[in-house]
Amino acid sequence: MKEFMFFIRKQSSSEETMSPVQHRQFLKACEQYIGRLKKEKKLISAQPVGWAGKIISGKPGAWNDIPFNEATEVIGGYYHLQAESLTEAIKLAKENPEFTFNSNTRIEVRPVMKKEEQTGYVYPVHMS
Repeated sequence: MKEFMFFIRKQSSSEETMSPVQHRQFLKACEQYIGRLKKEKKLISAQPVGWAGKIISGKPGAWNDIPFNEATEVIGGYYHLQAESLTEAIKLAKENPEFTFNSNTRIEVRPVMKKEEQTGYVYPVHMS
């Protein structure tokens, strides 16, 4: 199995754009999706990310930091999954309830690198 990250890209918070009833339906659909991925042993982790934060750029002595939500699209959460291939990972991403409830959502599907091929360095999995 290979590992993939799904980055959920949105233009706004679901809670801000949905009625309370719709938002609860959306959250329940996400819980069911996560439950199915866990049952199929595909899910490693999944979490939303908060809507406060900064984008840092520049270099030492000349840092810039702006509120991240000034961008037209932000990452609202992630899924860390296992799949046999990129094709399977894309299929799983297309089943995400974000597409049913949030028409402007995009999901970025990316393979996780476990080892640096040029140097042989193995990236840490868990920090202790």
